[in-house]
Amino acid sequence: MDLLINISIVILLAFFLVNKFMPVKGVRQISTSDLRKELKRSNVQFIDVRTSGEFSRNKINTFKNIPLHELSQKAKQLSKEKEVVVICQSGMRSNKATKQLRKIGFQKITNVKGGMSAWN
Repeated sequence: MDLLINISIVILLAFFLVNKFMPVKGVRQISTSDLRKELKRSNVQFIDVRTSGEFSRNKINTFKNIPLHELSQKAKQLSKEKEVVVICQSGMRSNKATKQLRKIGFQKITNVKGGMSAWN
């Protein structure tokens, strides 16, 4: 019985980790070298979901800062018709942001893998 409980716990933990860290289905993943090309595109919304302090210390001027904890409220400022490119420090928060954006109806979403850590 204990073995069955332990196996169940491991399976649930594995499912949780895979679900938490896997890229969101339908979200395009790009590298920072790809981002350099993307920055030249118009009609794209570039969003940095780091804290305002992180953003002020190191930023890409094309990006608008909307911290992750404010994204659900401030998403109304974004157009669902335009593509949204999301970045953070490492790619973890931007991945969470892409999940939030998908849930509220955004269709064209791109996540920058590695975030600002890979940019520098």
